[in-house]
Amino acid sequence: MKGSAVYQLTARDIRRRNRFAVLQAVYAAAGHISRQEIAEATGLSFATVGNMIAELLDVGVLAELGYDAASVGRPRARLAVNPARGMLVGIDLAETAIHFDLFDLTMSVLRSVEIPVAPNACRPQDVVPLIVRGIHELTGDDAAEVLGVGLSVPGPVEPEGGVSVFSPYWDWHDIPLKSLLQQHLTHPLYLDNPLKTSTVAELWFGAGRDVDDLIVLTLRAGVGIGVVVDGVLYRGVTNSAGEWGHTTVVLDGRECRCGRKGCVEAYVSTPGIVATLRERDPHSALLDPDDATTLTAIAEAATRGDVVARTVIETTGRYLGVAVANLVNLFNPRTMVFGDLVANLLGDPLLTATRRVAAEHAMAAPFDAVTLQLSTLPHNPASLGAATLALEGFLADRERFGSVAARRASRTTT
Repeated sequence: MKGSAVYQLTARDIRRRNRFAVLQAVYAAAGHISRQEIAEATGLSFATVGNMIAELLDVGVLAELGYDAASVGRPRARLAVNPARGMLVGIDLAETAIHFDLFDLTMSVLRSVEIPVAPNACRPQDVVPLIVRGIHELTGDDAAEVLGVGLSVPGPVEPEGGVSVFSPYWDWHDIPLKSLLQQHLTHPLYLDNPLKTSTVAELWFGAGRDVDDLIVLTLRAGVGIGVVVDGVLYRGVTNSAGEWGHTTVVLDGRECRCGRKGCVEAYVSTPGIVATLRERDPHSALLDPDDATTLTAIAEAATRGDVVARTVIETTGRYLGVAVANLVNLFNPRTMVFGDLVANLLGDPLLTATRRVAAEHAMAAPFDAVTLQLSTLPHNPASLGAATLALEGFLADRERFGSVAARRASRTTT
């Protein structure tokens, strides 16, 4: 009996993964695609692809657009994501602001809202009303069309129960955020942290569509990684895998906000880079009370040839390069993607410095095999990934797809 339960769970998980794979192939086509092309792209059998597509057509996620004119054989039906099926909300809860995006099912942004978070108003009872308000402002008259809401919350998260285990920004501990929000919202809610959501976004819409072994580096006020092994996001036993920002890069170095010294985050996050500038030039005209503004000024000054700005980027690249070399040696990935605020602002100069230093410290064979690149995602990766979690939740809904499978079985046997 026990073995039977394990088998049933495994079969359900395989079916769900196949459904995801088929839909990912449709997204990757960036237009329309045939069943045959999906089978070739996913490696799934034509029968499996046909079953998954039938389910997705039945619930309206996919639509048939017509047929190719075939010179030989039967014409091929063309499939595409149906943007009218519903909407998804993706939320990036960050240190100073909450960013909201409303997506249609093609993952095109329909509307965006951003609400600032005051430094003295960051308790859960302060933040929850802001999230609720932002969702209402974002969805408006379209609220009934929303299939789910995904929320990216900084720090370790327990996604099943929707608990913010620890948020370093506001010293949250074991906050039942999902339960607090469900008191005000009727939409299905899905929570995880920016490391996981950004990696999910890359898996579905970025570099992860082309490789099975991937590391996504999130570089913002907080720093961490998402790890993909054999095409699957690695979460660890307690969903805390990826806290690379709190590994040591300098013994007895700068104090990190986690309370330890010498963490990667203390050197390559936005506050860490600002600290490097302040060490180099305490009275620099590039310094601003807002860290993002300072980073923008560093990037612009570096393009003008400013020596201090270039030195700050080179120094950051040294620390990041050593930390990246450790990741290369540990995980032997095919691709490493650098994303979010720091990567967006400092871009190629930071990546060049990082690559040079990583080459000096990584083992030769794994470094030769890896590609280091900037993220090319067109949207905020945390909110896009959060919305994708909501999409995954919709697709994985046992009741919805169970009823579809039952209807199909009934039609087959009658």
